[in-house]
Amino acid sequence: MKPMVKRLRANLGLGLASMAILTAGCRRHGVEGTNPVGGTKKVSIQNIGSDTMVNLAQAWAEAYAKLEPAVSIEVSGGGTGVGVASLLNGTAEIANCSRKLKDEEVANARAKGRKPKEFLVGFDGLAVYVHKNNPISQISLEELSEIYRESGKIDKWSILGVTKIPGTGSDDIIRVSRQNNSATYADFKDTVLGKEADFKQGSLDLAGSKDVVERVAEMPGSIGYSGLGYATPDVKVLAISKRRGEPAVLPSVSTVRTKSYPISRRLFMYTPDEPSPQVKKYINWILGDEGQKIVERSGHVPLLRD
Repeated sequence: MKPMVKRLRANLGLGLASMAILTAGCRRHGVEGTNPVGGTKKVSIQNIGSDTMVNLAQAWAEAYAKLEPAVSIEVSGGGTGVGVASLLNGTAEIANCSRKLKDEEVANARAKGRKPKEFLVGFDGLAVYVHKNNPISQISLEELSEIYRESGKIDKWSILGVTKIPGTGSDDIIRVSRQNNSATYADFKDTVLGKEADFKQGSLDLAGSKDVVERVAEMPGSIGYSGLGYATPDVKVLAISKRRGEPAVLPSVSTVRTKSYPISRRLFMYTPDEPSPQVKKYINWILGDEGQKIVERSGHVPLLRD
């Protein structure tokens, strides 16, 4: 072999070896790698949980991607319970929750060596929906309980004074509900039925907040509950009173924030421990003006701003 060829091969081998050592060193010290065209690799943040919040979380992620193109927020729903489980098993950097963590969930996290951090990111009214052609406009918590709980006595629209719903020949109330891994299910149960009561069998139990509203829109004789942000022109949102005969209140920014609307709740993000700098930066943006404007545009209630 000619001397020049030997020198070229030797130099090439040394160069490749140097690159391998440099790459390994970067990985050991947490330095971002680069893609084949020289750009920085995206940081991926897994954001999992509440179906009530999934549209809001997606809107946040899309807006943030325009500001921080090197950060990818991967959003998925499944319910608050799924988000908490993902947080505890280490597959999510952020869990979206439409309720606070339960004591046993916090204990489980601490048993795994984690100290979950809580961030209040907005408010929501748990709205009660009927078909747009239903003439009813308000209902009390007592009446809702009689519709949904196991021993409830209201199963006909005529009991509530509704003599005819256009589009249906039946007087039966069709109950649309959520599956029991949902915080929306738990919030409705605690506020409307009472913690010790059980749901009546035979309801249509759906996986997602959007699914509930779509099903109510399809069935004139139905009633369902879901986040206020899922309202569409095909359904009607009912005003709610605490008791029969008392003034009923529609969910809105002011009535949810002051809790004069009876089924108001808070929206949270949780991290498994103190968040990483990129996650913290994202949450701070959500808590800022731009993030809170998206809360309101999504049909939820933003935090009070100074």
